Amino acid sequence: MVRPMKFAEVAAQATGFEAVVGIQGLGFVGTAMATAVADATDGAGNPRYLVIGVDQPAGQERVDRIARGQLPFASADPALKQAFGRAVARGNLLATTDPDYFRLANVAIVDIHLDVDVRSGVPTADLGGFSDAVDTLASRMPEGSLIIIETTVPPGTTQRVVAPVIRSALERRGLAADAIGLAHSYERVMPGPEYFDSIVRFWRVYAGIDDRSAQRCAAFLSTVIDTDKFPLTCLASTTASETAKVLENSYRAVNIALIDEWSRFCEHLGVDLFEVVDAIRIRPTHSNIREPGLGVGGYCLTKDPLFPQVSLNAFYPDSGLEFPLTSAAMTINACMPEATVDRVTEVLGGSVTGRRILVMGAAYRSDIGDTRHSPSETLARRLVADGAVVRVHDPIAEEWGIGDVGIEKSLPDASEQDAVIFAVGHSAYAEIPIASWLAGSTPWIVDANHVLTDEQRTQLAGIGYPNLFSIGRGYR
Repeated sequence: MVRPMKFAEVAAQATGFEAVVGIQGLGFVGTAMATAVADATDGAGNPRYLVIGVDQPAGQERVDRIARGQLPFASADPALKQAFGRAVARGNLLATTDPDYFRLANVAIVDIHLDVDVRSGVPTADLGGFSDAVDTLASRMPEGSLIIIETTVPPGTTQRVVAPVIRSALERRGLAADAIGLAHSYERVMPGPEYFDSIVRFWRVYAGIDDRSAQRCAAFLSTVIDTDKFPLTCLASTTASETAKVLENSYRAVNIALIDEWSRFCEHLGVDLFEVVDAIRIRPTHSNIREPGLGVGGYCLTKDPLFPQVSLNAFYPDSGLEFPLTSAAMTINACMPEATVDRVTEVLGGSVTGRRILVMGAAYRSDIGDTRHSPSETLARRLVADGAVVRVHDPIAEEWGIGDVGIEKSLPDASEQDAVIFAVGHSAYAEIPIASWLAGSTPWIVDANHVLTDEQRTQLAGIGYPNLFSIGRGYR
């Protein structure tokens, strides 16, 4: 049983640290950020901060796991696990669902979800709920503290929504309008084996609502991030910082959509698009060109490109501006798993009804357990709807949105399948001795995401394997 936190005891513990840092939201990013801040040390190797992660009551299980010294999410990153273990051993990473602990926080980092709703056909975001979360902080945090918005938000939110909420809360408390500082600094986390380094050893953009807030934000980030090797970039306004995050992810989304078009083209011509992309990447100006895959997943790329339109609708309704290119890219990316289903249907003779299909990978990307907006889920749902008998394997992910199709941990026999779709490039799949696993059986293998290694492809070629189709390569 987890021993409940007691405010007086935590307050007494806080006196042994430079400051108390509150993390609002203990999702994937919030938990990793809490770990990174708790791992920050001074010149003598002593932890700088007492970190208190605060989640909603619905996150009680995550809170309890942290209190028991367990990472609440599966991770393939040894650095994250080690840093979390150090924080647990030192006792400077706590978790609770009680927002009153923000009364102790000198710095609070907002890492709550802000979803985009597209059900009406026009993208919107519930800024009311976000405002309430900020009010929770501003109504409690001490004078002289700092709030850093890390959540991806529609450009203009910090200035037009967050700042007024803070001023109103401070006015109710009889404090000056600038008694609590405000900054925006977005995360660039890369889930997978380098998750932790993508926080503490990566470039960071920030901006303050005023110069003092910007300076305080920079001073704090410099204690958590290796800014000697990865210097901070200060932008002129919080709106500029918000725009930078949204544009980064919109660029990637459009890049991916472009390659999807060329993937179909190269399959038709019998050209290996991976070979083509590698040749293009030699040119420095094109080194970031994407490559074929199953589709776009995860929490960011599936919604962030919609935030500019949310911003216009919420803050600039008379602008008349649109985002036709970005909107088209989002549509293309959402349909990519459907294209893989079409290829599987094609290789199985025009129908998947009653056919046994194994999907290798449920997560939205390699070596993580996060299945949010996973293209594998879209793929599996369509296959089930078309009458296929679907099984799903994933070495890391534990649960996802298809309750009727569970995630298996033991590798099923290839001989029991009519088709095997390699959907996620987990490291474990690179270790499968493909020829011996097939054991003479010949199900169709569809490499939907560049999962098979060159060695595995060589093994298949060596046994004259007849049934291989690869997205971006075609029949090979």
